[in-house]
Amino acid sequence: MLRIKKYGDPVLRRKTAVILVVDSDIRKLALDMLEVMYMVDGVGLAAPQVGISLRLCVVDVDLNKKSPVIMVNPEVISGEKRVLAWEGCLSFPGVSGEVMRFCNIIVRYIDLNRKVCVIKVQNLLARAIQHEVDHLDGKLFIDYFSWYKRKNLEREIKRKKKIGEW
Repeated sequence: MLRIKKYGDPVLRRKTAVILVVDSDIRKLALDMLEVMYMVDGVGLAAPQVGISLRLCVVDVDLNKKSPVIMVNPEVISGEKRVLAWEGCLSFPGVSGEVMRFCNIIVRYIDLNRKVCVIKVQNLLARAIQHEVDHLDGKLFIDYFSWYKRKNLEREIKRKKKIGEW
């Protein structure tokens, strides 16, 4: 079973490797990631969050969890209309904050059938995809926070680690 890596694990800050071949191992990893994401009631999960430094992420913002999008080597190719909204992250349990992101994006990726897909998405799905693509680039949602808020958060996490709560 895959385990979600928490903030502080170096894999979360690494730029991931491009996937050259979509094979049975990548398909299995993607399906395992979906299972983990659903189990913890998330809307997105990137491979680095389970300790694997590859350009793979899964997203499903459907309340019934019936609309998964599995993206190999995703790339946001355009965006418009920035919106400030609250986000959380499975690698930061109990932490949330406001992040400015595009409301509408066009994203290109490869699906599990090796087909190149280009889709236009908006609102929560656009936000979730941008969040996960950031993970693939070693960028975290706290990087959008003010310096002061980030430092306070890092102090709190350090305290929680010391007492075994992180």
